Amino acid sequence: MKKLPIDYDHPLYRPPGESDNLIIQATLGCSYNQCSFCAMYRGKHYQARPLEQVYADIDAAAQDWPDARRLFLADGDALALPTPHLLQLLDYLALRLPRMTRVSCYATPANIRRKSTAELAQLRAHKLSLLYVGIESGSALILKKITKGATPHGITAALHQAHAAGMRISATVILGLGGREYSTEHITGTLALLNSAPLTQLSTLQLYLDDGMQSEFAHKFGTPFALPDDHALLYEQRRLVAGLMPPQAIVFRSDHASNALALQGVLPRDRTRLLAAIDAARAGRRPLRPPHQRGL
Repeated sequence: MKKLPIDYDHPLYRPPGESDNLIIQATLGCSYNQCSFCAMYRGKHYQARPLEQVYADIDAAAQDWPDARRLFLADGDALALPTPHLLQLLDYLALRLPRMTRVSCYATPANIRRKSTAELAQLRAHKLSLLYVGIESGSALILKKITKGATPHGITAALHQAHAAGMRISATVILGLGGREYSTEHITGTLALLNSAPLTQLSTLQLYLDDGMQSEFAHKFGTPFALPDDHALLYEQRRLVAGLMPPQAIVFRSDHASNALALQGVLPRDRTRLLAAIDAARAGRRPLRPPHQRGL
């Protein structure tokens, strides 16, 4: 991301695909902030930033980067903001950054469903056109164990609602989230959900627990948890790639820094190539990212 004269409230996170785009903090923290695997915003109290403060950041960005075309609204889930608040913000963005073509943000399934399809379509008309949604797992059991605050039915309904409003969806799932015991349950449920969801892009992460989250994760998981090794995680990856039969072509990536193996392609078109790359890694013919280079 281009260096700007904006005093960001750190830590500041953004998806890998937003690395070269403008970031404006519309909120601080995450309105849910109870997922047992996620430490991203545990040190922040959720709040909506006053519009005047957000406008000041937009003014600074407009002065230093007037031709910015893509923007990510941070922090954890800007879609939690009331629709009128978001529309005012988007209108100001259009005024100060007229070359802006796309606005994106993180969105929880619950916050998508709290808005009507008409509201989402209105936001889409104001250029909020891409939502990053953490699916994590399609298994009801795993979602409960990680205190995601969502069900497979609710996630699927949210994805269909956003799609009906004309929004693009970039979703993530987390390899290893079921541990060794529930690996089959995790991937089977995830495939069932993904194969009924209208996604634009799907990315995988590998489970990485911050030191401060390990005790909470283990307690909430409720049964002994053993993280699968790289070979088992690659097998989960293979099952996903082999089993994905999406209703429309999707971009598939595992380029996040947590992954042992970086992949990119379009499914179903590139399935054979992706499976060959995974098989080569499992057989030791393709190197993996060293563990010390992985993380969030």
